[in-house]
Amino acid sequence: MEFNPSNKVVQLCLQGMSTEEKGKPEEAYQLFLQAWNEAVKGFEKFIASYYLAHRQKNSSEKLKWFETALQLALKINDDSVNSALPSLYLNIAKCYDELHDPDKAKINYEWSASFKDKPSDKGPFYHGTKADLQVGDLLTAGGSSNYKAELKMNHIYFTALVNGAGLAAALAKNDGRERVYIVEPTGIFENDPNVTDKKFPGNPTRSYRSEAPLKIIGEVTDWVRQTPEEIQRWREKLANNKGDIIN
Repeated sequence: MEFNPSNKVVQLCLQGMSTEEKGKPEEAYQLFLQAWNEAVKGFEKFIASYYLAHRQKNSSEKLKWFETALQLALKINDDSVNSALPSLYLNIAKCYDELHDPDKAKINYEWSASFKDKPSDKGPFYHGTKADLQVGDLLTAGGSSNYKAELKMNHIYFTALVNGAGLAAALAKNDGRERVYIVEPTGIFENDPNVTDKKFPGNPTRSYRSEAPLKIIGEVTDWVRQTPEEIQRWREKLANNKGDIIN
């Protein structure tokens, strides 16, 4: 399933996080519980159970919900959830530590470590920009950030979600035409730490970065384009984001 920020369950979880940040934990919990009750698809249930796990008040309940999220992730078994496995196993291990079960804690710590290698995502991968480029050109690190103009990026970023690349193209600073290129990493790459295990578990947006260049191997023209109003809301959201970029 492709991550969709407009999904009702995702929206409820975002609303829950916002409510929690305003110092209303009980209202937030009810929103996460509503998300669980309204979830139909496996990915929706996975997201909701993950947030419910974090909001439990004792280790036994936390363990129950984290193991629910893990079983859902293992059943889905795709790149939208596999990046969350290290965090899930780590949280389960911590629960077993708190419940004084070191043997099960050790097993889950080992599982967590085993999933921390480079991403297994095979793509295809996309990069959104307004630059006019050709097949065979290389995209390299060192450009200015779309989010902090004074910051020179040490990595080149890309995604396996074409709509995500389309959004990045729409948010790019220059005045050219929005372009989404199919790209091929020429070196190792990693999960984008600016999104991984931040608001959502793992890396559901399938966002990656590399110090090595990306080779353009094609271009796509068909993706879900945001309305001007939606783009403006994204720009305002990014302008109000006070967090540091992990560069």
